[in-house]
Amino acid sequence: MRKLVLFLHASLDGFVEGPNGEMDIGWVSYDADLEKHAKEILSTADTVIWGRGTYQMMHSYWPSVPSNPSASQHERNHAEWIEKTAKIVFSTTLEKVEWNNSRLVKEDVEEEIKNLKQQPGKDMVILGSPRFAHYLMRLDLIDEYKITVSPVLIGKGLPLFQGLREKINLKLIENKTFDSGAIGLVYQTVRCPLSPKVDYANGKR
Repeated sequence: MRKLVLFLHASLDGFVEGPNGEMDIGWVSYDADLEKHAKEILSTADTVIWGRGTYQMMHSYWPSVPSNPSASQHERNHAEWIEKTAKIVFSTTLEKVEWNNSRLVKEDVEEEIKNLKQQPGKDMVILGSPRFAHYLMRLDLIDEYKITVSPVLIGKGLPLFQGLREKINLKLIENKTFDSGAIGLVYQTVRCPLSPKVDYANGKR
C-alpha cells in the first residue's frame, strides 16, 4: 500500500512558517546537503498533495523556472520533476486547476486519500501545505513524517503540529545530521491493530 508522507522544513522551536507567513525564506539551512536529501525523499514519490494556498504559490513560480536564466540547476531539475509529477489539489473554493498533471478534489478528503493509498505506484508526498497537513493529521492519514530541523529559533509563526485531538504514536526510523547543523528526521506512524470484537452475549471473540 502506498504511504502518505509529510515533508516539511521546521525551525528548532517547532515552526514551519515565520511570523509573516513565510516558508523556507531566510531561516532554513538550505544547502547542497539538504538539496540532495530532498531529492532522495522526492525520488520515492510520484504524487504531490497540496491544499489551495500552496498549490497557487507553487503554480505561480515553478512553471517559469525553466525559462529563467538566473535559475540554478537544482531549481531546473526540481521544476522538471514537479511538472511531470501527478499533483492533487484539495480545495472547496477552487473551481479548477490548470497546471499540467493536476487534479482538483473538492470533497470527501478522507475517502479520497484512502482510495489513493490503495492504488499502485510510489508514495504520495505532502510538499509544504502545513495547514492542510494539520487537517490530515487530525484524520490520522499521514504515515510518515519527514522533517528537516534547522538550527534556528524564530520565536513565533505557524507550528509544525497544531490542533491534534488524539495522541499519535511515532517511531523514529531514520536521522541524519548535516554539516549546517540541520537534522533530517523520519518518523513512522505507529497504529495499533484493532482489537478483536467480543460477543459478550455468547462469550465469544
